[in-house]
Amino acid sequence: MQIRPAVAADLDALLQLELAAFSGDRLSRRQLRHHLMTPGRWLLLALEGGDLLGYALLLRRERSSVGRIYSIAVAAAARGRGVGAALMRALAERASQAGLRELRLEVRDDNTAAQQLYRRLGYQRFGRRERYYDDGMDAQRWRLPLSSDPDSAPAGPPLRD
Repeated sequence: MQIRPAVAADLDALLQLELAAFSGDRLSRRQLRHHLMTPGRWLLLALEGGDLLGYALLLRRERSSVGRIYSIAVAAAARGRGVGAALMRALAERASQAGLRELRLEVRDDNTAAQQLYRRLGYQRFGRRERYYDDGMDAQRWRLPLSSDPDSAPAGPPLRD
């Protein structure tokens, strides 16, 4: 599996994955193009043999030490193969090298597979947003403290359900 930054030529494949992965709250072609072309947005792809296995998108505001993982999607045929974990680790490594001190994300209350992945990667749940998604589902907020030491564990216990 190869992980690399997305380029404009990847737009069609990204849109196909987006449409297949999400039933709502999808990124449009225009939004994907915007993220591809705008500084402070990192869109990484996981590929194998030229096939798009997944993507992860991080937003970074100028002068902020916090990055926001805005979206991650893995093709149905590639799930359970470590694609999501590889993308999340690649974003965390890039963020740490760029001097970010923390990553944050939101995840649907009913997406237990993603929650388990984030927990395994060291993320901690720290809050929620009510009725965050188009269908009214709440979102859990998660964060990952970063350091220059990739083996360091985040401080403090995670929130309990």
